[in-house]
Amino acid sequence: MREKLVIVGNGMAPGRMLEHLFEADPDRYAVTIFNAEPRVNYNRLMLSPVLSGEKRYEEIITHGDDWYAANGVTLHKASPVSLIDRTARRVVSANGIVADYDRLVVATGSTPFIPPVPGHQLAGVVTYRDLDDVEKMLSMPPGSRIVVIGGGLLGLEAAAGLRMRGMEVTVLHLSPTLMERQLDPAAGYLLEKAFTERGIRILTRANTKAILGVERVEGVELEDGTRIASDMVVMAVGIRPATGLAKAAGLAVNRGIVVDDQLRTDDPHVFALGECAEHRGMCYGLVAPLYEMAQVLAGTLLGQEAAYHGSVTSTKLKVTGIDLFSAGDFGEGEDREEIVLRDATAGVYKRLVLKDDRIIGAVLYGETADGPWFFDMLRKGTDTRPMRDTLIFGQAYQGGAPLDPMAAVAALPDDAEICGCNGVCKGRITGTITAKGLADLDGVRAHTKASASCGSCTHLVEQLLHLTLGDAYNPAAVKPMCGCTEYGHGDVRRLIVAKGLKSIPAVMQELEWKTSCGCAKCRPALNYYLVSEWPGEYEDDGQSRFINERVHANIQKDGTYSVVPRMWGGVTNPRELRAIADVADKFAIPTIKVTGGQRIDLLGVKKEDLPAVWADLNAAGMVSGAAYAKGLRTVKTCVGSDWCRFGTQDSTGLGIRLEKFMWGAWTPAKVKLAVSGCPRNCAEATCKDIGVVCVDSGYDIHFAGAAGLDIKGTELLCHADTEDEALEIIVALTQLYREQGHYLERIYKWARRVGTDSIRAAIVDDRMKRKHYFERFAHSQTFAQVDPWQERVNGKDAHEFAAMAEFGLPVAAE
Repeated sequence: MREKLVIVGNGMAPGRMLEHLFEADPDRYAVTIFNAEPRVNYNRLMLSPVLSGEKRYEEIITHGDDWYAANGVTLHKASPVSLIDRTARRVVSANGIVADYDRLVVATGSTPFIPPVPGHQLAGVVTYRDLDDVEKMLSMPPGSRIVVIGGGLLGLEAAAGLRMRGMEVTVLHLSPTLMERQLDPAAGYLLEKAFTERGIRILTRANTKAILGVERVEGVELEDGTRIASDMVVMAVGIRPATGLAKAAGLAVNRGIVVDDQLRTDDPHVFALGECAEHRGMCYGLVAPLYEMAQVLAGTLLGQEAAYHGSVTSTKLKVTGIDLFSAGDFGEGEDREEIVLRDATAGVYKRLVLKDDRIIGAVLYGETADGPWFFDMLRKGTDTRPMRDTLIFGQAYQGGAPLDPMAAVAALPDDAEICGCNGVCKGRITGTITAKGLADLDGVRAHTKASASCGSCTHLVEQLLHLTLGDAYNPAAVKPMCGCTEYGHGDVRRLIVAKGLKSIPAVMQELEWKTSCGCAKCRPALNYYLVSEWPGEYEDDGQSRFINERVHANIQKDGTYSVVPRMWGGVTNPRELRAIADVADKFAIPTIKVTGGQRIDLLGVKKEDLPAVWADLNAAGMVSGAAYAKGLRTVKTCVGSDWCRFGTQDSTGLGIRLEKFMWGAWTPAKVKLAVSGCPRNCAEATCKDIGVVCVDSGYDIHFAGAAGLDIKGTELLCHADTEDEALEIIVALTQLYREQGHYLERIYKWARRVGTDSIRAAIVDDRMKRKHYFERFAHSQTFAQVDPWQERVNGKDAHEFAAMAEFGLPVAAE
């Protein structure tokens, strides 16, 4: 019979412990987990990218429901444990679940410290520790004023993420240097400069006196009398081990739950793991020590000789575009030496602190590739005398001249840490590549988790792939469009323009297609690329489109179609509504449904009835809503300043103007817009392909959101002062996407591929380029804005809508 292992807490440390446990002996324990959160295990290190919009929650899940089921784990979600009965060896949750144990692991983590300043209990004061905290922050509309108290690692990551979401952010830090526990003043200066350049206000030596407000946060007052208006306050000033449950159970507790080298408490049946544990007087809040504990505890639970001796820690800031590494002790002292390298032009600062010719501290800013190498020497106490003159230049320069990067990574020992986020060493990566036959970065991420989190170690992982696979590894290999060609989408688009190719046969001939007519993957893509590049010259090939775009309606599972007429900005009138009702009665259309895009959908239309339905809708002034199209579908709006008490601009008018200007345009994938009249965002503009949030000073333009299979908030592109400027920016952005996007690539995937900085450079920073893209779009619209319904009412593609002929037996016999 399997022993009963109960775990209180479902964070990263117990998750890693179970991985080791199941890998060694999957049948040893019957595992039950109590999780206070209402979800599965996820990577808390990646909350910052979720906050900034660079990742989704689903992308940071470590163990999904399927993993627990496959390993026979009973997971109780939203079930915080309220009692540990050590005599009966039993735990009881707050919602009444009881579980007996043979071995108990307490992994309750830590709780945020909230300074007891006046106003700290007001609504709008949040902490930053879990996904619920992130969701509270994301509930604030763009333009909100956020004060982050605490300029440490978490506070700065929160500030950067909120700024990327379009918030106005101020960071208050008590010390004169940001991240003073990890950085020296020089690196702190560079970090403060980088955050200021991002539009984040930094106030150091700022002591919070009170949080202002009656029922909800309205501002923050400092000891010097300074007042800062605020809609939300994020507390990120530190954490404390969560020891309340252990203390109530009578376990030995100092700052944390006291454990020995086997992570055992003073009760031989109870263990503590992670941030709640105190080992040799130390509590750890970084992931690497927690993973080291997890491996030791797994060995202990399996009866192996395992011991935890403490950890040396390193820190990386997870903010896109800021490279920062810190490890060890960098304080000054008479028995210490330092080596410093500064490159003001490149924004690089490196400092090594040595004692007895051994590295005891390292700070790297701007160029951090050698962080793992310095950290490995720090942990091992490597004598640096043989390399003293070139040490600061990094591993590649040992020997007096730059080495091949492959030689540098080859020289790393197998136990050198490569991925700090997930505690993965070199030997595990190279061993898994060989054992699993991995050939690319995605494979390594899937099997080891290396490079799967913040991504800062990606270049090292790629070097290990190259080192292990040799010439068989080709990271630059282009993924072909399909089996008909060796070319990828980008090359095909480029060559269509470079060679002046203006027909599908010309493309296939000049680019040496392997098939005579292409396939269902490449023909629609080629048709779109030609439509996009040569408006007015290339004639759209209907047979290279899928059925919905061919018949301009969406096919349903029973073979009938749905018809969605366009309603400009979601606005309709009695004449249009009567026409829709009359059409539904006349053609016995069974279902009429209001869509999420503020349109009306007629479902169950027979194919042969489509032209007649369209004719009646055309007579009422309605055109195709393109609900089937890889093109502009809807522009959703709220009532804005016309009717709403909070409306700042005419959102409905702008939405109608955008839709009337942009309808008919084909794009790589479907495009949905929205315009909200105020930061309350009733039109849900911040999850659309392109969204506008109106504010008192004009229009905040967002893009690259998603709300389908993928869920992603938008990124703030820029601010427009006038409606005309907003229109020009949105149209130019759409045209840039039309010219750069790969077929079926949504805007958020295109933005991720080409980089938001390049998009801002073309659309925001360079007004001449913006005008160029706007004019190209306007030119293409002179050919695109033809109602396809009206064309087919007039007889175009009549064969598509003809009923199939019925043959009697005599005719068939003939």
